[in-house]
Amino acid sequence: MGSAPGNDFSAPTGGVRNVVLVGHSGAGKTTLAESLLVSAGAIPRAGAVPAGTTASDYDDAEIRQQRSINVSVLPLHWEDIKVNILDAPGYADFVGDLRAGLRGADAALFVLSAVEGIDGTTRMLWDECAAVNMPRAIVITKLDHHRAEFSSLVAECASVFGDGVLPLYLPVAGDDGTAGGVVGLLSQQVYDYSSGTRTQRDPDAGQLPDIEEARNALIEGIIAESEDESLMDRYLGGEDLDAKMLVDDLEKAVARGSFHPVLCAAVTNHLGAHEVLEVITAGFPSPAEHAMPVVTRPDGSPVPPLTGDPDGPLCAEVIKTTSDLFVGRISVVRVFSGTLRPDLPVHVSGHGLAERGHPDHDADEKVGALSSPLGKTLRPLSECRAGDICAVTKLGSAETGDTLSAKDNPLLVEAWNMPEPLLPVAIHAKSKADEDKLSTGLGRLVAEDPALRLESNAETGQLVLWCMGEAHVDVLLDRLKNKYGVEVEQVPLRVPLRETFSGSAKALGRHVKQSGGHGQFAICHIEVEPLSSGEGFEFVDKIVGGAIPRQFIPSVEKGLRAQMDKGVAAGYPVVDLRVRLVDGKAHSVDSSDMAFQIAGGLALKEAAKATTVTLLEPVLEIGVLMPDEFVGAIMSDLSSRRGRVVGTEPVGSNGRTLVRAEVPEVELTRYAIDLRSLTSGTGTFTRRYLRHEAMPAHLAGQVQKEEK
Repeated sequence: MGSAPGNDFSAPTGGVRNVVLVGHSGAGKTTLAESLLVSAGAIPRAGAVPAGTTASDYDDAEIRQQRSINVSVLPLHWEDIKVNILDAPGYADFVGDLRAGLRGADAALFVLSAVEGIDGTTRMLWDECAAVNMPRAIVITKLDHHRAEFSSLVAECASVFGDGVLPLYLPVAGDDGTAGGVVGLLSQQVYDYSSGTRTQRDPDAGQLPDIEEARNALIEGIIAESEDESLMDRYLGGEDLDAKMLVDDLEKAVARGSFHPVLCAAVTNHLGAHEVLEVITAGFPSPAEHAMPVVTRPDGSPVPPLTGDPDGPLCAEVIKTTSDLFVGRISVVRVFSGTLRPDLPVHVSGHGLAERGHPDHDADEKVGALSSPLGKTLRPLSECRAGDICAVTKLGSAETGDTLSAKDNPLLVEAWNMPEPLLPVAIHAKSKADEDKLSTGLGRLVAEDPALRLESNAETGQLVLWCMGEAHVDVLLDRLKNKYGVEVEQVPLRVPLRETFSGSAKALGRHVKQSGGHGQFAICHIEVEPLSSGEGFEFVDKIVGGAIPRQFIPSVEKGLRAQMDKGVAAGYPVVDLRVRLVDGKAHSVDSSDMAFQIAGGLALKEAAKATTVTLLEPVLEIGVLMPDEFVGAIMSDLSSRRGRVVGTEPVGSNGRTLVRAEVPEVELTRYAIDLRSLTSGTGTFTRRYLRHEAMPAHLAGQVQKEEK
């Protein structure tokens, strides 16, 4: 059994493996991670953590909600190799932390439940890893469940994920009929976990036919990926190939990302943990063997590619940001090149995702203490070399996705591929005390979560959090309340409607008051008529004979514009309107700039009563990408949302279709949730503003009634 060497939690570049656990929520990723930690001696076998928590929990929200919502770094040592397990959340809402796991890792373990099978998100992530040739293995968990299906799930994996997916081990039934051990197909040995200790024995005679069939398929798969072209002829000629040679070829194929062994695991007695650790340490590449991210100068100019050299130029990336009431901001950092040390001056560079509320970063800071994180425990590090992952304190400006480099050699790592958050939630502070703390709390949320977009909508006056889904919303509000002491309330989202006049009208604006001293006197006559869509506002001065003094005519226009911003029917801005000022009256003493502003606004409100005011709603162009089998359901749903489908087209060769449609924005406020439900989590969509057009009369009447 492996164990941590003393108190030194650092490791050389070649002695590190960074592995992300990928899979749907409930597949057993966190349970597998803890099994690996126990088997490696990183945490005790019993009583390791309080009831209701896991070793990877470092956010109280995870404990309250009983699900993983953060990527957790869980280091262990096995056979002189340091393994950083990145336990990524499986729920689609927490894609920011999933992307962090993919960015920090050099290989992926796809964790699938023998009970639930493969979900749509896991399929998409497999394709994403395949696109960058990331090495992958599959671990089938929950084999101790009475409904576990190993063989059928392996067949489904081969069908969905393609060539190179073959079992390296088979489960062996224990006394209760569920898995009690595994048999290695290359070693032809049974590793029995049923006693609580891993023991080795020869397989029973009745197991040999199944083992032989699966072993032959595995050997043929290894040979197909081997660089030795003579192996197939030798194998077909009946030669008994050397097991060590097969293992060497297997490890090379796994590291290349062309072969994907299937492993077994179960909660019972940490079944399969030893075998998983062997594949991680022997089959997955070290950081120096894996492709480095693209790096430039902060201004975009090129630099030589990184080589993963601990003596090379410093280049590290913040893959996760969190905060602690006592320690302050904690940045989890993957070092790609160079060596990071405590108190080292560094340059912080950011991509400036201003549209998501993330400001640009270009500042010098000093690194605080370095540590190796294990859940909430931070263990001191003297340095963190290229390829390793550590936690850094006291980086005040650094946010998730930012790059750390030398002050005299600033670098910038390419930005993450992050999907757009498409679920808007309007909030406001619950009390005056909360309002005072809201800005600080939201700033911290934005720093921690690259998937969150913060918008202060100038048209509706609302503060809007753009999120990935309902679970994302729940976690954000939970953190605001319980971590940052800010309570907010959700309020109905206001879509930025507009108003326009449907016909011409004449109106009088009269503001006459006398209350002692100087009074207020202003009268103006206007004529209004609608303009074509997009023409804006036109003010025409038709005053003759000085009916309104020249200095007050701009005041009338100013009052008209102010009233247009406020609206005349439902409180939304008025657009596409021509107003002629044709007559009026003034008083030599009581007329004033403000009086004519008020009169202009009153005139526009009176004109609205004399004609019909139409509400205009924003129409969006959306593109919905989904597997072909959901096209009918999606098109029917879009029709129910008053959408107009404008085209469909196949995308790629994996049976996916893009549907393009024009849909009123008011019908799409919860589309991120509904689309996930309609497509079993496999559909995505994009949106962009197209135009405003007239809202149906019955809906407009309902909006006006609600506003009043």
